[in-house]
Amino acid sequence: MTYPVHAAETAPAVAATADPGRTVVCSACGCRLHHAEDLAGWTHFAPVSGRDARGCQVACADQVHDARGISL
Repeated sequence: MTYPVHAAETAPAVAATADPGRTVVCSACGCRLHHAEDLAGWTHFAPVSGRDARGCQVACADQVHDARGISL
């Protein structure tokens, strides 16, 4: 038996638009990002020495991300 394909399953995944009030997640590790107006992008919350807020070491922890969660 085959199941019908819904439009949401075939649409490309986009984290958010450029709206600072929307939730944006990092495309590399899945962490939620917060909007940093002074950097014109989104960053990991409280990055310390390449680690995210949970303490996980991620390569993009200290980088600014775009509205899709991709590090610049």
